[in-house]
Amino acid sequence: MSTKKSDSHSSCDHDHTNTHTHDHDHDHSHGLHHHHGDIEGNRKGLIIALIITATIMVLEFFGGLITNSLALLSDSGHMLSDASSLLFSLIAFWFAAKASSPKRTYGFHRIEILAALLNGATLFFVAGIIIVEAFKRFVEPPTVASGSMILIACIGLLANLLSAYFLMRKGDVKNNINMRSAYLHVIGDALGSVGAIVAGLIMLAFKWYYADPIISVIVALLILRGAWGVLKQSVHILMEGTPYHIDQAKVLESLGQIPHVLEVHDLHIWTITSNLEALSCHLVIEEHADQQAVLQQALALIANKFAIEHSTIQIETPSFSHEPLKV
Repeated sequence: MSTKKSDSHSSCDHDHTNTHTHDHDHDHSHGLHHHHGDIEGNRKGLIIALIITATIMVLEFFGGLITNSLALLSDSGHMLSDASSLLFSLIAFWFAAKASSPKRTYGFHRIEILAALLNGATLFFVAGIIIVEAFKRFVEPPTVASGSMILIACIGLLANLLSAYFLMRKGDVKNNINMRSAYLHVIGDALGSVGAIVAGLIMLAFKWYYADPIISVIVALLILRGAWGVLKQSVHILMEGTPYHIDQAKVLESLGQIPHVLEVHDLHIWTITSNLEALSCHLVIEEHADQQAVLQQALALIANKFAIEHSTIQIETPSFSHEPLKV
């Protein structure tokens, strides 16, 4: 990980190192306390959504078999994927709550990102299955029991909206990528239910059975759009990319404007997990400047202006600077 930038973690005096360690631990503990509070709310939302999703999944599956509706069967298949993703997200939060260890100094927080990556991948898989089955039905559209299909789809839509409500109310679907991936699964289900209702109404009114596969493909494409966003962000985090909401150039400029700072180098900003970013850098300051004062200003600036509490900063002087690093 990018923390290798600070492996030397040395400073120009022993007192400076102690001051840095104390402030760093204090900030890190505060951030983790807030993060664990979020985990509890996310867990409750996921449990409620999982119960609702599993119940409706069974209903739509048997309803699709009875009515011969691809829209219902594809929606129940998507709900099976959702139930699995919600369960995996719950397991990820359980792992994330475990304490760090000498072998895993960041704990298991990255499990959340892996869960989001898996959820995004399963959305692609489910959408692919829907599109393939829809193509078969374009060739030979079957007769569908539209009335029963609409009734079951309405029940599914109600359940999906209820699940989405609890995920938003209890959890953080905006900032937590694991929660957002689970939320997208539920929203995808809601779109599937809406599609099934619309297809059912068209077939009921006009006996035009091509509506079932056409709307199924539209729903699949909407699912793919959301899945791509989750996959893209998950891979970005796993590749130690700079968080999208942080401009590295502005961080570099702000640190360079601190009095007595001559140079900023080896600046790295990355995401450990949702709502938990980290930063490391080296500051070259004037020979006789107060190192602890500069360090405190830098830590405060990063925390207050960029909301990064997990910072590792190495202070250097022109007469003592780190050897060039590989990355």
